[in-house]
Amino acid sequence: MTSQTATVLHPPDLPDLNPEFSTQVLEGLSAHPKRIPSTWFYDHRGSELFEQITELNEYYLTRSETALLRNLHDEFAQLPAGAAVIEFGSGSSRKTPLLLGALNAPASYTAIDISGDFLRQSVRGLQLRFPQLDVHALEADFTAPLHWPAALEADVRQQPRIGFFPGSTIGNFTPEQAVRFLHGAAQFLGPGAHLLVGVDGTQDKAKLIPAYDDARGVTAAFNRNLLTRINRELGADFNAQAFRHVARFDPAHSRIEMHLLSPRPQTVRLLGQSFTFAEGETLHTENSYKYPVAMFQRLALSAGWTPQKHWLAADTDVALHWLQR
Repeated sequence: MTSQTATVLHPPDLPDLNPEFSTQVLEGLSAHPKRIPSTWFYDHRGSELFEQITELNEYYLTRSETALLRNLHDEFAQLPAGAAVIEFGSGSSRKTPLLLGALNAPASYTAIDISGDFLRQSVRGLQLRFPQLDVHALEADFTAPLHWPAALEADVRQQPRIGFFPGSTIGNFTPEQAVRFLHGAAQFLGPGAHLLVGVDGTQDKAKLIPAYDDARGVTAAFNRNLLTRINRELGADFNAQAFRHVARFDPAHSRIEMHLLSPRPQTVRLLGQSFTFAEGETLHTENSYKYPVAMFQRLALSAGWTPQKHWLAADTDVALHWLQR
């Protein structure tokens, strides 16, 4: 029988149990339909796999956004000198050099990411590339309220602040969650700040499905890695290969959904509880909302940002939005 509660036991062989992770997994497996927030994709291996996804032929988002950033070099160079750049969900920070290299003598860069090991590795690489820059790593969940470390806040508040949120990561949020994130980013960055956001507005199913279900199976491995992480960190007994990766486009909600489908009945145990999967039942692991320009601008306005400019890729519906608080 599937548990209906989220009581968290702390087995002695899991001394470093993350209470937020365990609670959200237990609650998600108890829900109908079953779901787990996509935030938990990004352990070290998950972050590595996502970087591989961004290099796939089918994954148009990275190529389109990178081309936009390169084409905007001259515009970014006109911004005030001495800016503090703050990146939300920095990952590998692969696109960050395009922004830092275009800006007029930026003063500092702060990377915010939930995957600590991957974050520190990326920050070390940027520090070597930009030795004149003060580079900081803030290990945190950027979907939750953020707070500046005391040692950084005074300096950053005196600098022009530019938030950076590339990769269409905003699409992982429902419209309501996107507004909450944008409002929280405004509070964190402070009055007068700017925010550069990458947003995908693609509605073409023929382009979307391959981007989230590639021929090499990298996205499938990324999706299943969530189960591997749950096994390792929560002592579960998922058979990750017994679940099939599924990507669907829901035009009514303008979103791609990722699921893990159980092709046969099976039971999973973790933290003293059991959860049954019926044949064909899925675990919903990610939404990627596709926000056309006008829709995203309405969200930004409702969160306290003023849309100033946007740039649209030549061959896709990927856009960069320049907002000001």
